[in-house]
Amino acid sequence: MKPALRCLIVDDEADARSYLRKRLQPHPELAVVGEAGSVREAHALCLALRPDVVFLDVRMPLATGFELIPLLDPAPQIVFVTAYSDRAYDAFQVGALDYLLKPYSAERMALTLSTRTPSEHVMVLNTLREQAAVDEAALFTVRGKVLAFTGNELSGIAPEPPGQAAMRQIRLQQPYSAIESVPERGLYLRVLAPVDVVSLMEDARVLQLLQAVPAQLAHDAEVVQSGYREYQELQLSRRGLKRLYGITLTLTLLLALLSSLGLAFVLSNRLSAPLSALVEGTRAVAQGDFSRRAAVASRDELGQLTQSFNSMTLQLAEAQSRVERNQAQLAHAKTYLESVLAYLSAGVLTFDASMRLRSANPSAAQILGADSAALIGSSVQEWPDREASFASLARALAEAFDGAVGAEWQRQVERELKDGTQVLLLRATRFGEAENAGLIVVFDDVTHLLQAQRDAAWAEVARRLAHEIKNPLTPIQLSAERLQLKLEPKLETADAEILARSTQTIVNQVAALKRMVDAFSQYARTPEPAMRVLDMNGLIREVLALYESLGSSMKLNLASDLPAVQGDATQLRQVIHNLLQNAQDALAGAEAPRIEIATVLRDGRAEFSVTDNGTGFPEHLMKRAFEPYVTTKPRGTGLGLSIVRKIVEEHHGEVTITNVAPHGARIAIVLPPAVSNAGTRTAA
Repeated sequence: MKPALRCLIVDDEADARSYLRKRLQPHPELAVVGEAGSVREAHALCLALRPDVVFLDVRMPLATGFELIPLLDPAPQIVFVTAYSDRAYDAFQVGALDYLLKPYSAERMALTLSTRTPSEHVMVLNTLREQAAVDEAALFTVRGKVLAFTGNELSGIAPEPPGQAAMRQIRLQQPYSAIESVPERGLYLRVLAPVDVVSLMEDARVLQLLQAVPAQLAHDAEVVQSGYREYQELQLSRRGLKRLYGITLTLTLLLALLSSLGLAFVLSNRLSAPLSALVEGTRAVAQGDFSRRAAVASRDELGQLTQSFNSMTLQLAEAQSRVERNQAQLAHAKTYLESVLAYLSAGVLTFDASMRLRSANPSAAQILGADSAALIGSSVQEWPDREASFASLARALAEAFDGAVGAEWQRQVERELKDGTQVLLLRATRFGEAENAGLIVVFDDVTHLLQAQRDAAWAEVARRLAHEIKNPLTPIQLSAERLQLKLEPKLETADAEILARSTQTIVNQVAALKRMVDAFSQYARTPEPAMRVLDMNGLIREVLALYESLGSSMKLNLASDLPAVQGDATQLRQVIHNLLQNAQDALAGAEAPRIEIATVLRDGRAEFSVTDNGTGFPEHLMKRAFEPYVTTKPRGTGLGLSIVRKIVEEHHGEVTITNVAPHGARIAIVLPPAVSNAGTRTAA
């Protein structure tokens, strides 16, 4: 006898494995040696049991049946058993022996029929009925025409047609399933499924499956149905009584509820009216309204609470009134103080006990040349780190904190700025007698005042010198000339020559003294300028015509867009002469002397500058160059630049001195433009 083939069943559904095992039992040539629920388990059993045939499902958790085939070596015969017909081609491509469908549902059977021709319907339908183990299977059109029919020995010669309700559901492309009573046959499970058609010319088809309900189950169903009908009858009679009782109870409940609500409303109004008044009054107080007063309706605890609330609001109203009056007074005082400080020409600074700036008026920012808002809150010790010019001021303020206790502190401070030295007169005092009290500092810029005082003093000195020196000069000169006239004929030639040289020396020195006295007089009493509109470029060219001897050493660079200025032509000529003469004196001994005269429009004003490549100004004299009698020349009076500055200031201009690299100096004069008026004229 030929040995049976060893079979392995692989399916993730236990029912499917049991069904297939039962189907294989009538075949003794096939022996089931094992079952597996997953690909991993099937792989292990194949290695252990070495089956001849594997009945394999396609779709399983974690992996498909196709993924198992490459793992088997040697590979057994593969028979796919699945509910999906779309992988048959793939199955035969990998060498499967057969591809069997599991008709688990009517929909799956309908899908199988949709791919078959009409001639194959009976054969396929019979196969599907046997696989599904149903009593009867039939294929209808939606119009009720029978296309194919198959059944067992208990079936009739014709299928049992479905009802109208079932066909209406099928026309909606929805499956139908129900337990129905078939005449003379008992209860049956009827399942209908729509069958898809390939051609649009074909009628839609319906697959019908009938399966007899077991006798015991049918009997139980009839008993349940009879009980259900009795229950329905009782339910209908019970429903009327329930509705009557419900209406009665509802009306009673509504009446009781309305009565309770009315009573509660009355009581709540009587109890909550005073509390509501207090709540409203409290909200008004929270919003700042202290004028609310609640009526005292009783003498109980609630009435006492209401009376206390009224007293509290009255006190709060009085306190608010006092606070508002104080705030108004403080605001008025603050406004008055800010107005006074804003119009003060002196700078005012206030500091707290930790030497931090609290406030500064506009004049303080203007005098210091700094943004006072940026300094607010900063300590005095931090000021030198922000700007080096604050170093001397910071030291003086630190001394004020030490020396202004109980008395007024005063100090004169000099600040080194880029354009010169600024002199500040500081006065400080404490806010109180305590050492940790704040400090108030008042200061003025006395730079121009001191300069005016020095100029006035020097002018007085120059006036006295000119008066005292000028008177004896003429008699000295005349006496020397008379001695020469009387004695020269009476002397020998050699003595006469000595007399002539001596007389000439006296005359020259007297002339030099007269020139110095004239300079003194000019510095002491500068005539009032005769202002008129002038062309600065033309005035410069006029003066330079007298300096033709300079030749190639002079470079002229005049701006064409220079505006006209308003000034005295004579005094401005003197300024140009003085600057050119100073430049010539500075070029003594220079290898390649060069003087550059230039004009330029700068910020809407006319700028005139003279630059030379001489020795320049010593650093220690840069800040005192415009002071009288300050000079580096052996025979100079030191009044040239002083007169220049005095004339420029009377013309509302500015004059600056800078040294240029690698050597040399530049003196620049800036004059405001002339204001056009009727009747003015331009003069060279």
